[in-house]
Amino acid sequence: MNKKMWFLTKFSLKKKIKTKWFLIANLLFLLIIVGLVNVDYIIKLFGGDFNETANIMIIDNANVFSEFKNNYLMASKYVNDYGDVDITLYNGSYNEGIKEVEEEKHKILLVIDQDNDNYLKAKVVSQESLGTITTTLLNTTLSTVRSGLVLTEYNITREQFNNIQGSVELEKVVLEESNLEDNMMVSTIMQIITLPLFMLIMFLIQMIGAEVNEEKSTKSMEIILSNVSPKTHFMSKVIAANGFVLMQGLLLVIYVVIAVIIRFALTGGDILNGVDSEILSLIDALPVGSIMDTLGVLIPILIVMLILTFIAYSLLAGILASMTTNLEDFQQLQTPIVVISLVGYYLAMMAGMFKGSIFIKIMGYIPLISSMLMPTLFVMGEFTIVDLCISILLLLAIIYVLVKYGLRIYKVGILNYSGSGLWKKMFKAIKEK
Repeated sequence: MNKKMWFLTKFSLKKKIKTKWFLIANLLFLLIIVGLVNVDYIIKLFGGDFNETANIMIIDNANVFSEFKNNYLMASKYVNDYGDVDITLYNGSYNEGIKEVEEEKHKILLVIDQDNDNYLKAKVVSQESLGTITTTLLNTTLSTVRSGLVLTEYNITREQFNNIQGSVELEKVVLEESNLEDNMMVSTIMQIITLPLFMLIMFLIQMIGAEVNEEKSTKSMEIILSNVSPKTHFMSKVIAANGFVLMQGLLLVIYVVIAVIIRFALTGGDILNGVDSEILSLIDALPVGSIMDTLGVLIPILIVMLILTFIAYSLLAGILASMTTNLEDFQQLQTPIVVISLVGYYLAMMAGMFKGSIFIKIMGYIPLISSMLMPTLFVMGEFTIVDLCISILLLLAIIYVLVKYGLRIYKVGILNYSGSGLWKKMFKAIKEK
């Protein structure tokens, strides 16, 4: 029996791998992942520009050009992916400066005037809206120049001024452990991690359903089952489908590694080079260290849970596929499986908003849902290692039930080509020993 089962398994795997669509799909996956990881460089390659640089023409009516230029250039050095900027003193009129801005996209006109109430006032003219980085640099530089004017007028030192401007450090004591903002960030990270799992589960369900229905519709099922038992046929489908999905998942990981290596080469070792400053600030705010430490413990358990989840979904999909007579019927019958997966995915998404919810924690134990929800709950501290082990044991119990009773249904449904009285046959098969 083992030889026949492995023969069917190999045949099914080869049938899936040695197809044009498999090669085309994986080529597209590779291009998409590499493109997403290096999207900023691709845009630049086709004429886009992420550098918010411009030639700044200054009409200086306050005699602060030198201070402004020095402070602006100093501040811009600390901004990633901000190219060289040319700051010049403009001697023409305001209207002439506007004409130059209209003619050249990368030029902006900055008019600095004295102000009796606030020392300085300024107006900037640009052909398009200024980016966040350039606007921030202009505001920061003008504030620094203004501070210099204040120091000069009141004849005080920079140290004295800093003492006046100093702030009181606020020590935070949080009595409630839950932090909604951090929890939402963690949920977002885990949602990105579990998204490929959700996609692979959907792929697995469709693949088993399509293959079983193809064999039934072409009547080749009768020839196969005349040489092997339904159990052998069933297990070969499950093993082949899981092997294919795990291989596809590994390929996706390899594609991500390739994309990161390409970005590493393009950025000269600084992978975050070119990333928007707002995204960088969000990354800095994330508790990356604690998350990585937690993932170090979670990943081995997650791999085990992942494999068991694939097995459970493939068993369920194979049982449902055996009860249908065509692919359209299977697509309708697979709706409950899709709903179960979506429930787990959306609960993982909302776990950060409802930390401490008993309902979400209970759902984390339920097989077929736990694989989506459990990683998020563990990273947030809602689940312990013991909880993870309980989830795995419950998942093993479901697999046992599906194998024991599902095989009985499979034996009856696999050669059934009529939908009439099918459910009665199924329940009768479950009761049989």
